[in-house]
Amino acid sequence: MKRNQAWIERDVAHVWHPCTQMKDLQQWPIVPISSAQGVWLTDFNGKRYLDAISSWWVNLFGHCHPHITQAVQQQVATLDHVLLAGFSHAPVIELSEQLVQLAPAGLQHCFYADNGSSAIEVALKMSFHYWQNQDRQHQRPSKRTRFVCLANSYHGETLGALSVSDVALYRQTYDALLLDTIIAPTPDAYHRAPGQSPADYAEQQILGMRDLLERHAGEVCAVVIEPLVQCAGGMRMYDAIYLTRLRQLCDELQVHLIADEIAVGFGRTNRLFACEHAHIRPDFLCLSKGLTGGFLPLSVTLTTADIYQAFYADHHQLKAFLHSHSYTGNPLACAAALATLQLFQTTNVLTDNQQRGAQMALAAEQLRDHPHVSDVRQTGMILAIELVADKTTRTPYPWQQRRGWRVYQHALEQGVILRPLGDVVYWMPPYVISADEISWLGQVTAAAIDAATRD
Repeated sequence: MKRNQAWIERDVAHVWHPCTQMKDLQQWPIVPISSAQGVWLTDFNGKRYLDAISSWWVNLFGHCHPHITQAVQQQVATLDHVLLAGFSHAPVIELSEQLVQLAPAGLQHCFYADNGSSAIEVALKMSFHYWQNQDRQHQRPSKRTRFVCLANSYHGETLGALSVSDVALYRQTYDALLLDTIIAPTPDAYHRAPGQSPADYAEQQILGMRDLLERHAGEVCAVVIEPLVQCAGGMRMYDAIYLTRLRQLCDELQVHLIADEIAVGFGRTNRLFACEHAHIRPDFLCLSKGLTGGFLPLSVTLTTADIYQAFYADHHQLKAFLHSHSYTGNPLACAAALATLQLFQTTNVLTDNQQRGAQMALAAEQLRDHPHVSDVRQTGMILAIELVADKTTRTPYPWQQRRGWRVYQHALEQGVILRPLGDVVYWMPPYVISADEISWLGQVTAAAIDAATRD
C-alpha cells in the first residue's frame, strides 16, 4: 500500500476533484493510477481495475491503443499547436473533411472547441446569433432568446450548457445565473404506462413538445436533445420515433434542432451517430468524448451551409461569429481523432459491438428478477440497472443512503470501476472488452448490488 499511499497524500494536499465531496476521501481514498492498457487500469501497487465506464465515457478502443498512440507521437514531433484564427494545419482540415463525410448529410461545417460543454455553448450561441443576423437582415425586431430542453436532460456544466439541463443536482445551486429555459416533457420510456410500448409513449410525449413550441412561437431559437439516451440523467432511454417527430416539428415551426451526441456518438448505440436510428439530420451536431478515442480533449459542433451563410458577409456588416478557444482545433487532438476514425474504417467494430451488446444483455439478465432492481435497459453498448427500495411501486431509495455509492465501493474492491449515477448502475465499456470480461463484470455487479441492497 505504500506506493499508492504516497501519491494519495500528495493528491489530497492540492488536487480538487470533480463531482466529489472532498471530505469523503478521508473514508474512501482516491485510487491513483500509474498505467493503462485495453480495458484495464493499474494503480501504483499493481492492482488492476476493469474500466467498465470508459473513464467517463471517453475511451472507445481501449487505453493506450497503439494506432492512436503512434499518431499522437508522430504529430507531437511535427506540430504541437498553432492558433486557428487566420492559420490552419493538415490534421484539422483532414478531420473536418472526414467528419462531414461521416455525419448526416447536410452538415458541412465544423467549429472546434475543447470539451463537450463548450460544444453545446457554441451551438447555443450560434443558433441565437443566426436568428439575430436573420432578423437584422430583414429589419425586424428579434424575439428569439429562449431554448427548449427535455425534462431530466443534461448537456454540460458551463452556464449556457447548464441552462439547458434539467438535473437538479447540477443546476439548482446556480439557478439564478442561468438562462430562462423551457422544459419539455421527456419521452423517457421508464415512465410509460404498463403495457404501453416505448414508441407509443414517445408519440404521446411529442404532443407536449408541440404544445410548448406553438405557445412560444417566435421566441425559441432551438431545441436541445440527447438522442436516444439521457446519459447523466440516469441513462434513461427512449424510442427513436421521438427524434423523427421532433425533426418534423422543428421544420414545421422553424426552430433549430441541436443534437448532443457528446456521449452517445461514435458507436455507443451501434450506429456511428445515434441520429442515424431515426434517419434525421440535426441543424447542429455536438461531438466530443469518444472523438479522440479518449486520448485528448477535443470537441466539434457541425452545422449546415444555411447557418454558415448567415454569418458570411462583408466585415462592416458585423455578422461574424466571435467565439474562440486558445486550443481550438489543436493538431495533437485532431491527429488522435483521425486515428480513431481510421479504426472505425479498418475494423468491424460497429458489427462486433452488436455481439458485445448481446453478451452484456446476457450478463445482466440475472438482475432483472432482483428484488431491488426496477429496470434493466440497454441501447447498444450502454446498459443501465436501476436500483429501488420497492420493486412493485418503483419507490426509490432515499438519496442519503447512497446505495449506488455502496455498489461502487464494493465493485472497486473487486477490481471493477462502475461509479453509478445516483442509484443507477451502468456499463459503458471500451469496445475491446472480451466476452470473459463481460461475464466477470456481470458477476461482480450482481454481487455488489446484493451487498449494497442488503439491509
